[in-house]
Amino acid sequence: MNTPTVPLAHPAAASTTVASRPDTATSNRPPALAPVTGAHAVVRSLEALQVEIVFGIPGGAILPVYDPLLDSPQVRHVLVRHEQGAGHAATGYAQATGRVGVCLATSGSGATNLVTALADAQMDSVPVVAITGQVARPLIGTDVFQEVDICGITMPITKYNVLVTDPAEIPRALADAFHIAATGRPGVVLVDIPKDVLQARTTFSWPLERKLPGYRVVTRPHPKQIRAAAELIAAARRPVLYVGGGVIKADASNELRELVKLTGIPVVTTLMARGAFPDSHRLHYGMPGMHGTVAAVAALQRSDLLIALGARFDDRVTGNPASFASQAEVIHVDIDPAEIGKNRVADVPVVGDCKSAISALIDQICTDRTDSSAPDLTDWYADLDAIRETFPVGYNRPSTGALAPERVIEAIGQAAAPDALYVSGVGQHQMWAAHFITYDTPRTWLNSGGLGTMGYAVPAALGAKLGAPNREVWAIDGDGCFQMTNQELATAAIEGVPLKVAIINNGNLGMVRQLQEIHYQGRHSNVDLATHSRRVPDFVLLAEALGCAALRCEREEDLDAIIATARAINDRPVVIDFIVGDCPENGV
Repeated sequence: MNTPTVPLAHPAAASTTVASRPDTATSNRPPALAPVTGAHAVVRSLEALQVEIVFGIPGGAILPVYDPLLDSPQVRHVLVRHEQGAGHAATGYAQATGRVGVCLATSGSGATNLVTALADAQMDSVPVVAITGQVARPLIGTDVFQEVDICGITMPITKYNVLVTDPAEIPRALADAFHIAATGRPGVVLVDIPKDVLQARTTFSWPLERKLPGYRVVTRPHPKQIRAAAELIAAARRPVLYVGGGVIKADASNELRELVKLTGIPVVTTLMARGAFPDSHRLHYGMPGMHGTVAAVAALQRSDLLIALGARFDDRVTGNPASFASQAEVIHVDIDPAEIGKNRVADVPVVGDCKSAISALIDQICTDRTDSSAPDLTDWYADLDAIRETFPVGYNRPSTGALAPERVIEAIGQAAAPDALYVSGVGQHQMWAAHFITYDTPRTWLNSGGLGTMGYAVPAALGAKLGAPNREVWAIDGDGCFQMTNQELATAAIEGVPLKVAIINNGNLGMVRQLQEIHYQGRHSNVDLATHSRRVPDFVLLAEALGCAALRCEREEDLDAIIATARAINDRPVVIDFIVGDCPENGV
């Protein structure tokens, strides 16, 4: 179904004209558009789209863009050390701000180095636009130096991608890219531009209308489905709000609180939804799934109604779909119709934006409700509260007396500013950070949920800090993850970005080791990183070499003082090497 033509704003920054000659100053003729290169059109489009920061590395095919970029008064370029870092930094920026993140790369290996970061952003529904240089049009298909079909490569991992072959189409291509990335279910758009197109002369004309045949976003839910959902809620005696990252994407946290206040329905929040509903609220029972709390898992499994809001019934939550919440009816709200019914049949499917859908649901419940019709959930609360009290979230200290990793993360959360941002790598430390820091507001927890990308934390924290410069930003990383992308600390140091990095150093690929304990009779194959036994690398020396302040903590009695010292350093990045021990009894 085609989208109606929509007028576009025509920002003053996008208007490029030539001053009229004195003898034609009073003419009725419109001013001529100044000739520019395709590369100038790229930069002026970014300015028109109000882009503040782009992350990238120059190279041959994208080099024409870097010359006019040098003169832009608005767009700041951050020179990363690896294109994967550019992609993750753009993702972190987008997750922290809700705006579109932007990254640049050249053709060939520059473009392919973006692939992991783009797949990561796409799986977590993060709005990112990647602009890549391509070899000149006459050379495409000849296997010339640094040629790859990046559109073909990224087709499965982007929401949309396009090869621009006409320099006059650059403004429209970028305007469309930003619109597609940010609307509906957010995602990744890649715009590939050949070098000769960037060098060609053209006129810059900002598109006044958007024409995207076949792209239609439904944000307002159907009233019939909302009425059906309200009827199920009124009849339920063990309902649960199963909240996913779509609530944060839709900026619907306030509406969610209103719904809970109105209905009293218990809440669980997925890994991607931490902060969507306050951890401190009495009706919040934690994170569900294989790494979740017992109370959250029990709430789903014992429920008679699941109200899934922007959640996709991910396997980390459901396990075996056949045995997941088998007695529950399902209301599934999602802006992406492809997600509804994909993993679990929905009794009431609701296609729409979570903000609009929750608001409509609140209105419908208020319309339907009488004093005698509000369900009594007292027994349901009692059951869930008893489980939460019996199986609280906690941890044991290692019997060796070593520093407990959970205690480190807990202490950081207790010390940091209330509105601090926490950016996690992937592994055990990710799950500990999800549990042992309190998240009461949205966009304070950033992590790689869908793709599970080791190396995400440091560059994503860089992007987050640049997007939210007045907020304290902590990267919670593992000793394995940190070794994949720590070079971006040099970027942070040179750019003056004072993020904090906590390395939870247990000397192993911890989650892999844990899986070997469970499934392979404790046969530990290739998980010892030697960061304990030999201090290779020495993270303190490495961090200092990258331009950071560096600290090490090995004893719990030093923990608070070292964290305080790190928080007081705000002129450069800070890295703390926390030497922690294992406690096999502690689950994640």
